[in-house]
Amino acid sequence: MKRRDFITFLGGAAAWPLAARAQQTAVPVIGALYGVSAAEWAGPMAAFHAGLGEMGFVEGRNLAIEYRWAEGNLERMPAMAADLVARKVGVILVGGSLPGVRSVMAATQTIPIVFTTNTDPVANGVVASLSRPGGNVTGVTGLANELEPKRLEVWHEMLPSAAKFAFLVNPNNPVTMRDGIEGAQTGARRLGLQVAILKAGTSAEIDSAFMTAVEQRAAWLVANDAYFESRRDQFATLGLRHRLPVGGSRDGVVAGALMSYGASRADFYRQAGIYVGRILKGAKPADLPVVQPTKFELTINLKTAKAIGLTVPPLLLARADEVIE
Repeated sequence: MKRRDFITFLGGAAAWPLAARAQQTAVPVIGALYGVSAAEWAGPMAAFHAGLGEMGFVEGRNLAIEYRWAEGNLERMPAMAADLVARKVGVILVGGSLPGVRSVMAATQTIPIVFTTNTDPVANGVVASLSRPGGNVTGVTGLANELEPKRLEVWHEMLPSAAKFAFLVNPNNPVTMRDGIEGAQTGARRLGLQVAILKAGTSAEIDSAFMTAVEQRAAWLVANDAYFESRRDQFATLGLRHRLPVGGSRDGVVAGALMSYGASRADFYRQAGIYVGRILKGAKPADLPVVQPTKFELTINLKTAKAIGLTVPPLLLARADEVIE
């Protein structure tokens, strides 16, 4: 063998272990697409990572995640979905709005999709059924709009003398708006209460709608909506300023709203992480039933109650899963 050929041979041989190591250290890449900002979704993402951890996946160690945040601009989600598909990620986690879920579904029929939604995924054509979702899509549903009657019942316990409630919906999220209104009106009929439906899709419209509730002295209930979740500080500030009870999500109560009731958000996103992990290990979305909530939480901000001059009924306070003082 000539000296030059021998040196070339040695160089190629030396590269073999490096190539092998590169293959061994390659990690799966998933996409995460949400309609809010990273800061606003820090809590849910922590729970999602906990679920991934239960399946043995840790970001930065044996998993990479491509994050896409629409920051309230839902019209950006189709382009973001197309970008994740072009990057050939292994699984796409999507949530924050039904339009966002549909954007990803329109972008790929092959890459597994795990959604998180508060709407009914069957009624809205996302999956064929909860038990057998079919196709490349499965996920977790909070069925929050079906819980609206129960939410209103809990609020009636908090404010037994109140005859009227204001229910805020987002016209930019029409499916969630429709389902939320239906649930709130169903609950109102059962309890013999009045519900004023108010609409807002911008910060200025929220201020305007809130003033309507103030004029009517109606307790303020916020529909489950990704944009509203991003405005939780605004809701809390308005409630404290005008001494009006405000209800929303658990994170909204932490921000200063009065009370929330719904599925455990931590468990909700933990389950999503578990499903992504199972798919990475070979499970097919079509064979994974859509997860429904089994844990429900009542959170009360006692500090806010005192600030607006409200006494929380002792029995309701005793039932709370979390009391913020």
